[in-house]
Amino acid sequence: MNERLQDIDSVANRMADAARTAILPHFRATGLLQENKLAGGYDPVTEADRAAERSMREVLAKARPDDAILGEEFGASAGTSGLTWVLDPIDGTRGFVSGTPTWGVLIAVSDETGPIYGMIDQPYIGERFVGAGGMAHMSGPHGNRSLKTSGIRDLSEATLFTTFPEVGTQEEGAAFRAVSQHVRLTRYGMDCYAYALLAAGQIELVIEAGLQAYDIQAPIAVIEAAGGIVTDWRGGPAHGGGRALAAANRDIHARALELLRNVPT
Repeated sequence: MNERLQDIDSVANRMADAARTAILPHFRATGLLQENKLAGGYDPVTEADRAAERSMREVLAKARPDDAILGEEFGASAGTSGLTWVLDPIDGTRGFVSGTPTWGVLIAVSDETGPIYGMIDQPYIGERFVGAGGMAHMSGPHGNRSLKTSGIRDLSEATLFTTFPEVGTQEEGAAFRAVSQHVRLTRYGMDCYAYALLAAGQIELVIEAGLQAYDIQAPIAVIEAAGGIVTDWRGGPAHGGGRALAAANRDIHARALELLRNVPT
């Protein structure tokens, strides 16, 4: 990493540490307070979400006050540096309130071109995945190691993840199934941890829809630094949210993209 990215990485690690401290007392705690943000559905937010984002913003206010911030819980704050920190304090709150350890803290830094730094942190397991400047690495219970995406290039041998079996609209669900019927294994419900597994070389594809910028920017940076590719369902940029196709390599990506394009959406 260059000097700028090294400073960003140092601050991001302090932010992730602060978020861990704020979140873990609430995980699997009895009587966890939550609110539903979605009328006619279920989209929970907890005090852990808000406490984590507050703690990260406090670190930024001291360390990098000139940078802008876009956070899920407290919105946008303007900056003057040309850099924006994109924060999701708990990606996968449904999993969090269910007690599954597949949620994570997402931290990205973007310039006018998109994300240049990304971190996926899983506080309960103690795993942290980082990507920037063409280098990706992780730390966790098994120590530190570099990240490299899978070398599998035949779609029929690939493992595919998405968070919800419904995958957005009926048309988007049909597009997902058009890919799913060609892979070796399809799994559900992993939230941001699926993107971490892709960067680590465990799986080959993640396909999702209905994302926000704070859901996808950190995974983009980590996966691309590990050798993968992330686009929308037409091959364009995905960092604004919406539909995302994350793949281990260009061969897998091209085949999945061809199938997605063949279904009207």
